[in-house]
Amino acid sequence: MNQPPVVEWTEADEPRSARWRSENGAPPPRRIVIADDRTKADDAYKLACEGTALLWRGDFHNARQLLTALARRIDRRPRKAPPADVTQAFHVHRAAQNHRARILGMLLVPLDATLAVPLPRAPDVREACVRAYGPGEPAAAETAGGTEGPAPTASLVSLRELLALIGANEWRKKGVEIPALGGDRIHPHYGVFSPARGEYVDLVAEAPLPHDELAFDIGTGTGVLASVLARRGVRRVVATDQDPRALACARENTERLGVAGQVEVIEADLFPAGRAPLIVCNPPWVPAKPTSPVEHAVYDPGNRMLHGFLSGLADHLTPDGEGWLILSDLAEHLGLRPHAELLDAFAKAGLTVLGRLDITPRHPRARDASDPLHVARAAEVTSLWRLGLADRGASDQR
Repeated sequence: MNQPPVVEWTEADEPRSARWRSENGAPPPRRIVIADDRTKADDAYKLACEGTALLWRGDFHNARQLLTALARRIDRRPRKAPPADVTQAFHVHRAAQNHRARILGMLLVPLDATLAVPLPRAPDVREACVRAYGPGEPAAAETAGGTEGPAPTASLVSLRELLALIGANEWRKKGVEIPALGGDRIHPHYGVFSPARGEYVDLVAEAPLPHDELAFDIGTGTGVLASVLARRGVRRVVATDQDPRALACARENTERLGVAGQVEVIEADLFPAGRAPLIVCNPPWVPAKPTSPVEHAVYDPGNRMLHGFLSGLADHLTPDGEGWLILSDLAEHLGLRPHAELLDAFAKAGLTVLGRLDITPRHPRARDASDPLHVARAAEVTSLWRLGLADRGASDQR
Protein backbone atom coordinates (compact mmCIF):
# COMPACT_ATOMS: atom_id res chain seq x y z
CA MET A 1 0.00 0.00 0.00
CA ASN A 2 1.32 3.45 -0.89
CA GLN A 3 2.22 5.69 2.02
CA PRO A 4 0.02 8.81 2.25
CA PRO A 5 1.68 12.06 1.16
CA VAL A 6 3.18 14.09 3.96
CA VAL A 7 3.28 17.86 4.22
CA GLU A 8 5.91 19.67 6.31
CA TRP A 9 6.11 23.15 7.75
CA THR A 10 7.59 25.13 10.63
CA GLU A 11 5.40 26.51 13.42
CA ALA A 12 6.50 28.17 16.65
CA ASP A 13 10.09 27.45 15.56
CA GLU A 14 9.31 23.72 15.56
CA PRO A 15 9.31 21.41 12.51
CA ARG A 16 5.93 19.83 11.99
CA SER A 17 4.48 17.29 9.58
CA ALA A 18 1.10 15.74 8.88
CA ARG A 19 -0.78 13.72 6.30
CA TRP A 20 -1.80 15.63 3.19
CA ARG A 21 -5.37 15.05 2.04
CA SER A 22 -6.43 16.00 -1.47
CA GLU A 23 -9.23 14.28 -3.34
CA ASN A 24 -8.22 15.91 -6.63
CA GLY A 25 -4.66 14.63 -6.35
CA ALA A 26 -3.03 18.03 -5.79
CA PRO A 27 0.55 17.63 -4.51
CA PRO A 28 1.44 18.82 -1.00
CA PRO A 29 2.31 22.52 -0.96
CA ARG A 30 6.03 23.21 -0.89
CA ARG A 31 5.75 26.18 1.45
CA ILE A 32 3.29 26.84 4.25
CA VAL A 33 2.88 29.91 6.43
CA ILE A 34 0.60 30.30 9.43
CA ALA A 35 -2.46 32.50 9.03
CA ASP A 36 -5.11 33.62 11.51
CA ASP A 37 -7.76 36.27 12.12
CA ARG A 38 -5.16 39.04 11.69
CA THR A 39 -4.24 37.96 8.16
CA LYS A 40 -5.34 40.45 5.50
CA ALA A 41 -7.05 39.19 2.37
CA ASP A 42 -4.68 41.05 0.02
CA ASP A 43 -1.66 39.49 1.70
CA ALA A 44 -3.24 36.04 1.59
CA TYR A 45 -4.08 36.44 -2.08
CA LYS A 46 -0.53 37.47 -2.95
CA LEU A 47 0.92 34.48 -1.10
CA ALA A 48 -1.54 32.06 -2.70
CA CYS A 49 -0.74 33.35 -6.18
CA GLU A 50 2.96 32.82 -5.43
CA GLY A 51 2.29 29.19 -4.50
CA THR A 52 2.46 29.59 -0.72
CA ALA A 53 -0.24 27.82 1.27
CA LEU A 54 -1.77 29.36 4.39
CA LEU A 55 -2.49 27.09 7.35
CA TRP A 56 -5.35 28.63 9.27
CA ARG A 57 -5.12 28.78 13.06
CA GLY A 58 -7.89 31.29 13.73
CA ASP A 59 -11.68 31.27 13.89
CA PHE A 60 -13.29 28.87 11.40
CA HIS A 61 -15.95 31.35 10.27
CA ASN A 62 -13.25 33.91 9.56
CA ALA A 63 -11.48 31.33 7.39
CA ARG A 64 -14.64 30.99 5.31
CA GLN A 65 -14.80 34.77 4.96
CA LEU A 66 -11.19 34.84 3.81
CA LEU A 67 -11.93 32.16 1.22
CA THR A 68 -14.80 34.29 -0.10
CA ALA A 69 -12.50 37.31 -0.23
CA LEU A 70 -9.92 35.33 -2.22
CA ALA A 71 -12.63 34.28 -4.69
CA ARG A 72 -13.67 37.91 -5.15
CA ARG A 73 -10.10 38.89 -5.97
CA ILE A 74 -9.86 36.15 -8.58
CA ASP A 75 -13.20 37.10 -10.14
CA ARG A 76 -12.43 40.80 -10.41
CA ARG A 77 -9.27 40.27 -12.44
CA PRO A 78 -9.65 41.75 -15.93
CA ARG A 79 -11.02 39.11 -18.26
CA LYS A 80 -10.27 38.82 -21.91
CA ALA A 81 -13.12 38.25 -24.31
CA PRO A 82 -13.59 34.52 -24.87
CA PRO A 83 -12.03 33.21 -28.08
CA ALA A 84 -14.33 33.06 -31.06
CA ASP A 85 -13.35 29.43 -31.61
CA VAL A 86 -15.56 27.39 -29.27
CA THR A 87 -12.97 24.64 -28.78
CA GLN A 88 -10.35 27.16 -27.73
CA ALA A 89 -12.94 28.84 -25.52
CA PHE A 90 -13.54 25.51 -23.78
CA HIS A 91 -9.83 25.01 -23.07
CA VAL A 92 -9.46 28.61 -21.84
CA HIS A 93 -12.49 28.11 -19.59
CA ARG A 94 -11.08 24.89 -18.13
CA ALA A 95 -7.71 26.55 -17.56
CA ALA A 96 -9.42 29.41 -15.71
CA GLN A 97 -11.34 26.92 -13.57
CA ASN A 98 -8.13 25.08 -12.71
CA HIS A 99 -6.36 28.36 -11.86
CA ARG A 100 -9.22 29.35 -9.58
CA ALA A 101 -9.18 25.96 -7.87
CA ARG A 102 -5.41 26.14 -7.35
CA ILE A 103 -5.52 29.57 -5.71
CA LEU A 104 -8.50 28.80 -3.49
CA GLY A 105 -6.94 25.46 -2.56
CA MET A 106 -4.06 27.29 -0.85
CA LEU A 107 -6.09 28.05 2.28
CA LEU A 108 -5.64 25.01 4.54
CA VAL A 109 -7.28 23.87 7.76
CA PRO A 110 -6.08 21.19 10.18
CA LEU A 111 -7.82 17.92 11.03
CA ASP A 112 -7.00 16.05 14.21
CA ALA A 113 -6.72 12.28 14.51
CA THR A 114 -10.52 11.94 14.81
CA LEU A 115 -11.03 14.03 11.64
CA ALA A 116 -12.40 16.96 13.64
CA VAL A 117 -11.32 20.56 12.93
CA PRO A 118 -9.52 21.91 16.03
CA LEU A 119 -10.46 25.55 15.43
CA PRO A 120 -12.83 27.90 17.27
CA ARG A 121 -16.44 27.76 16.02
CA ALA A 122 -15.67 24.91 13.62
CA PRO A 123 -18.64 22.68 12.74
CA ASP A 124 -18.59 18.97 13.44
CA VAL A 125 -17.23 17.63 10.15
CA ARG A 126 -16.32 14.15 11.34
CA GLU A 127 -19.21 12.37 9.65
CA ALA A 128 -18.51 14.08 6.32
CA CYS A 129 -14.77 13.34 6.57
CA VAL A 130 -15.23 9.71 7.55
CA ARG A 131 -17.58 9.18 4.62
CA ALA A 132 -15.03 10.66 2.23
CA TYR A 133 -11.72 9.54 3.73
CA GLY A 134 -12.58 6.56 5.91
CA PRO A 135 -12.10 6.37 9.69
CA GLY A 136 -9.59 8.57 11.45
CA GLU A 137 -6.23 7.02 12.21
CA PRO A 138 -4.56 8.17 15.44
CA ALA A 139 -1.21 6.85 14.15
CA ALA A 140 -1.27 9.56 11.50
CA ALA A 141 -0.91 12.29 14.13
CA GLU A 142 1.80 14.87 13.94
CA THR A 143 5.26 13.39 14.22
CA ALA A 144 7.02 16.48 15.56
CA GLY A 145 6.29 19.36 17.86
CA GLY A 146 5.94 19.88 21.59
CA THR A 147 2.95 19.85 23.87
CA GLU A 148 2.54 23.61 23.83
CA GLY A 149 1.06 25.62 21.00
CA PRO A 150 -1.52 24.38 18.47
CA ALA A 151 -3.27 21.07 19.02
CA PRO A 152 -1.61 18.08 17.32
CA THR A 153 -2.48 17.96 13.63
CA ALA A 154 -3.08 14.59 12.01
CA SER A 155 -3.70 15.96 8.52
CA LEU A 156 -4.16 19.09 6.48
CA VAL A 157 -6.85 19.71 3.87
CA SER A 158 -7.82 22.73 1.82
CA LEU A 159 -10.81 24.57 3.25
CA ARG A 160 -12.39 24.50 -0.20
CA GLU A 161 -12.27 20.69 -0.26
CA LEU A 162 -13.58 20.45 3.28
CA LEU A 163 -16.58 22.64 2.41
CA ALA A 164 -17.23 20.42 -0.61
CA LEU A 165 -17.22 17.38 1.69
CA ILE A 166 -19.71 19.07 4.00
CA GLY A 167 -21.99 19.98 1.09
CA ALA A 168 -21.78 16.49 -0.41
CA ASN A 169 -22.67 14.96 2.95
CA GLU A 170 -25.75 17.16 3.19
CA TRP A 171 -26.84 16.06 -0.30
CA ARG A 172 -26.24 12.45 0.73
CA LYS A 173 -28.57 12.89 3.69
CA LYS A 174 -31.18 14.93 1.83
CA GLY A 175 -31.12 13.05 -1.46
CA VAL A 176 -32.09 14.12 -4.98
CA GLU A 177 -35.73 13.78 -6.01
CA ILE A 178 -36.13 11.69 -9.17
CA PRO A 179 -39.44 12.17 -11.05
CA ALA A 180 -38.84 8.93 -12.99
CA LEU A 181 -38.91 7.12 -9.63
CA GLY A 182 -42.22 8.68 -8.65
CA GLY A 183 -40.49 11.39 -6.66
CA ASP A 184 -38.43 8.99 -4.57
CA ARG A 185 -34.89 10.14 -3.84
CA ILE A 186 -31.43 8.99 -4.80
CA HIS A 187 -28.76 9.67 -2.17
CA PRO A 188 -25.36 10.27 -3.84
CA HIS A 189 -22.20 9.49 -1.90
CA TYR A 190 -19.18 11.78 -1.99
CA GLY A 191 -17.30 11.38 -5.27
CA VAL A 192 -20.27 9.75 -7.04
CA PHE A 193 -22.00 11.80 -9.73
CA SER A 194 -25.36 13.14 -8.59
CA PRO A 195 -28.36 12.72 -10.95
CA ALA A 196 -29.44 16.30 -10.26
CA ARG A 197 -29.57 16.87 -14.01
CA GLY A 198 -32.31 14.38 -14.81
CA GLU A 199 -32.86 14.50 -18.58
CA TYR A 200 -30.91 11.32 -19.17
CA VAL A 201 -32.92 9.54 -16.47
CA ASP A 202 -36.17 10.58 -18.17
CA LEU A 203 -34.96 9.07 -21.45
CA VAL A 204 -34.42 5.68 -19.80
CA ALA A 205 -37.83 5.95 -18.15
CA GLU A 206 -39.56 6.63 -21.48
CA ALA A 207 -37.79 4.42 -24.04
CA PRO A 208 -39.76 1.29 -25.03
CA LEU A 209 -38.39 -1.78 -23.28
CA PRO A 210 -37.30 -4.48 -25.76
CA HIS A 211 -37.34 -7.17 -23.05
CA ASP A 212 -38.03 -7.32 -19.33
CA GLU A 213 -36.14 -10.42 -18.17
CA LEU A 214 -32.56 -9.07 -17.88
CA ALA A 215 -30.63 -5.81 -18.29
CA PHE A 216 -27.05 -4.70 -17.70
CA ASP A 217 -26.41 -1.16 -16.37
CA ILE A 218 -22.80 -0.31 -17.22
CA GLY A 219 -21.13 2.26 -14.93
CA THR A 220 -24.09 2.43 -12.56
CA GLY A 221 -22.83 5.26 -10.30
CA THR A 222 -25.64 5.97 -7.83
CA GLY A 223 -27.70 3.10 -9.24
CA VAL A 224 -30.38 5.47 -10.52
CA LEU A 225 -30.76 3.90 -13.99
CA ALA A 226 -30.73 0.35 -12.61
CA SER A 227 -33.46 1.39 -10.17
CA VAL A 228 -35.54 2.98 -12.93
CA LEU A 229 -35.30 -0.21 -15.01
CA ALA A 230 -36.29 -2.32 -12.01
CA ARG A 231 -39.25 -0.05 -11.26
CA ARG A 232 -40.28 -0.40 -14.93
CA GLY A 233 -40.54 -4.13 -14.45
CA VAL A 234 -37.20 -5.53 -15.58
CA ARG A 235 -36.98 -8.68 -13.49
CA ARG A 236 -33.19 -8.73 -13.09
CA VAL A 237 -30.65 -5.93 -13.51
CA VAL A 238 -26.89 -6.43 -13.20
CA ALA A 239 -25.32 -3.06 -12.39
CA THR A 240 -21.54 -2.67 -12.72
CA ASP A 241 -18.97 -0.14 -11.61
CA GLN A 242 -15.30 -0.21 -10.62
CA ASP A 243 -15.37 2.63 -8.09
CA PRO A 244 -15.83 1.34 -4.52
CA ARG A 245 -17.75 4.49 -3.60
CA ALA A 246 -20.17 3.99 -6.47
CA LEU A 247 -20.68 0.32 -5.62
CA ALA A 248 -21.53 1.15 -2.00
CA CYS A 249 -23.76 4.04 -3.13
CA ALA A 250 -25.69 1.94 -5.65
CA ARG A 251 -26.25 -0.87 -3.15
CA GLU A 252 -27.51 1.58 -0.54
CA ASN A 253 -29.89 3.27 -2.99
CA THR A 254 -31.34 0.05 -4.38
CA GLU A 255 -31.96 -1.16 -0.82
CA ARG A 256 -33.68 2.11 0.11
CA LEU A 257 -35.84 2.03 -3.03
CA GLY A 258 -36.90 -1.56 -2.45
CA VAL A 259 -35.41 -2.97 -5.67
CA ALA A 260 -32.35 -4.73 -4.24
CA GLY A 261 -34.04 -8.05 -4.93
CA GLN A 262 -34.00 -7.23 -8.64
CA VAL A 263 -30.68 -5.35 -8.89
CA GLU A 264 -27.33 -7.06 -8.41
CA VAL A 265 -24.46 -4.57 -8.02
CA ILE A 266 -21.06 -6.03 -8.93
CA GLU A 267 -17.54 -4.72 -9.43
CA ALA A 268 -16.50 -4.84 -13.09
CA ASP A 269 -14.71 -2.70 -15.66
CA LEU A 270 -17.64 -2.19 -18.01
CA PHE A 271 -19.40 -5.51 -18.75
CA PRO A 272 -20.30 -8.42 -16.51
CA ALA A 273 -20.05 -11.97 -17.84
CA GLY A 274 -22.69 -13.20 -20.26
CA ARG A 275 -25.19 -11.57 -22.60
CA ALA A 276 -28.33 -9.54 -22.01
CA PRO A 277 -31.22 -8.38 -24.21
CA LEU A 278 -30.87 -4.84 -22.83
CA ILE A 279 -27.60 -3.10 -21.98
CA VAL A 280 -27.64 0.52 -20.80
CA CYS A 281 -24.69 2.90 -20.48
CA ASN A 282 -24.43 6.59 -19.67
CA PRO A 283 -20.69 7.26 -20.15
CA PRO A 284 -18.92 10.57 -19.47
CA TRP A 285 -19.94 13.04 -22.14
CA VAL A 286 -16.82 15.17 -22.66
CA PRO A 287 -13.40 13.84 -23.79
CA ALA A 288 -11.25 15.92 -21.46
CA LYS A 289 -9.11 15.34 -18.37
CA PRO A 290 -10.99 15.23 -15.04
CA THR A 291 -9.48 17.15 -12.12
CA SER A 292 -11.46 15.60 -9.24
CA PRO A 293 -13.17 12.28 -8.49
CA VAL A 294 -16.67 13.45 -9.31
CA GLU A 295 -15.48 14.83 -12.68
CA HIS A 296 -14.75 11.29 -13.86
CA ALA A 297 -18.49 11.03 -14.51
CA VAL A 298 -18.33 14.03 -16.89
CA TYR A 299 -14.84 14.01 -18.40
CA ASP A 300 -13.30 10.94 -20.05
CA PRO A 301 -9.92 11.40 -21.81
CA GLY A 302 -10.03 9.94 -25.30
CA ASN A 303 -13.62 8.73 -24.83
CA ARG A 304 -12.21 5.59 -23.20
CA MET A 305 -15.46 4.44 -21.63
CA LEU A 306 -17.56 5.36 -24.66
CA HIS A 307 -15.38 3.37 -27.05
CA GLY A 308 -14.98 0.55 -24.54
CA PHE A 309 -18.74 0.21 -24.27
CA LEU A 310 -19.30 0.30 -28.02
CA SER A 311 -16.48 -2.10 -28.87
CA GLY A 312 -17.67 -4.66 -26.32
CA LEU A 313 -21.41 -4.32 -26.83
CA ALA A 314 -21.76 -6.88 -29.63
CA ASP A 315 -20.08 -9.56 -27.51
CA HIS A 316 -22.54 -9.07 -24.64
CA LEU A 317 -25.81 -8.38 -26.47
CA THR A 318 -28.28 -11.11 -27.37
CA PRO A 319 -29.05 -11.36 -31.13
CA ASP A 320 -32.35 -9.46 -30.80
CA GLY A 321 -31.24 -7.21 -27.94
CA GLU A 322 -30.71 -3.47 -27.69
CA GLY A 323 -27.88 -1.39 -26.31
CA TRP A 324 -28.98 1.98 -24.99
CA LEU A 325 -26.26 4.61 -25.18
CA ILE A 326 -27.19 7.83 -23.37
CA LEU A 327 -24.96 10.62 -24.63
CA SER A 328 -25.01 14.39 -24.88
CA ASP A 329 -23.74 16.03 -28.05
CA LEU A 330 -22.11 18.86 -26.07
CA ALA A 331 -18.66 17.54 -27.05
CA GLU A 332 -19.65 17.90 -30.70
CA HIS A 333 -20.69 21.54 -30.22
CA LEU A 334 -17.40 22.15 -28.41
CA GLY A 335 -15.44 20.66 -31.32
CA LEU A 336 -14.06 17.87 -29.13
CA ARG A 337 -15.72 14.91 -30.86
CA PRO A 338 -17.01 15.01 -34.46
CA HIS A 339 -20.44 13.51 -35.00
CA ALA A 340 -18.96 11.31 -37.71
CA GLU A 341 -16.60 9.77 -35.14
CA LEU A 342 -19.57 8.47 -33.16
CA LEU A 343 -21.28 7.00 -36.21
CA ASP A 344 -18.01 5.46 -37.35
CA ALA A 345 -17.57 3.88 -33.90
CA PHE A 346 -21.03 2.30 -34.24
CA ALA A 347 -20.11 0.79 -37.60
CA LYS A 348 -16.69 -0.47 -36.47
CA ALA A 349 -18.31 -2.18 -33.48
CA GLY A 350 -20.76 -4.04 -35.72
CA LEU A 351 -23.75 -2.02 -34.52
CA THR A 352 -26.66 -0.35 -36.23
CA VAL A 353 -28.96 2.42 -35.03
CA LEU A 354 -32.47 1.12 -34.36
CA GLY A 355 -33.81 4.45 -33.16
CA ARG A 356 -33.05 7.54 -31.12
CA LEU A 357 -34.82 9.57 -28.46
CA ASP A 358 -33.76 13.18 -27.85
CA ILE A 359 -34.27 15.65 -25.04
CA THR A 360 -33.05 19.21 -24.53
CA PRO A 361 -31.35 20.32 -21.29
CA ARG A 362 -33.34 22.00 -18.55
CA HIS A 363 -30.44 23.18 -16.37
CA PRO A 364 -29.99 26.97 -15.89
CA ARG A 365 -26.62 27.20 -17.68
CA ALA A 366 -28.30 26.33 -20.96
CA ARG A 367 -30.02 29.73 -20.73
CA ASP A 368 -27.16 31.73 -19.24
CA ALA A 369 -25.89 34.03 -21.98
CA SER A 370 -22.97 35.12 -19.78
CA ASP A 371 -21.54 31.59 -19.76
CA PRO A 372 -18.45 31.53 -22.01
CA LEU A 373 -19.71 28.22 -23.45
CA HIS A 374 -23.31 29.41 -23.87
CA VAL A 375 -23.47 28.81 -27.63
CA ALA A 376 -22.55 25.16 -27.17
CA ARG A 377 -24.75 24.64 -24.12
CA ALA A 378 -27.78 26.23 -25.79
CA ALA A 379 -27.48 23.86 -28.76
CA GLU A 380 -26.95 20.73 -26.64
CA VAL A 381 -29.20 17.70 -27.07
CA THR A 382 -29.04 14.53 -24.98
CA SER A 383 -29.88 11.36 -26.88
CA LEU A 384 -30.69 7.76 -26.09
CA TRP A 385 -29.30 5.78 -29.01
CA ARG A 386 -31.02 2.41 -29.47
CA LEU A 387 -28.31 0.17 -30.90
CA GLY A 388 -28.59 -3.37 -32.21
CA LEU A 389 -26.31 -5.83 -33.92
CA ALA A 390 -25.66 -4.85 -37.53
CA ASP A 391 -26.86 -8.25 -38.78
CA ARG A 392 -30.14 -7.72 -36.97
CA GLY A 393 -30.54 -4.30 -38.56
CA ALA A 394 -30.05 -5.78 -42.00
CA SER A 395 -32.58 -8.54 -41.38
CA ASP A 396 -35.09 -6.06 -39.93
CA GLN A 397 -34.89 -3.99 -43.11
CA ARG A 398 -35.52 -6.97 -45.40
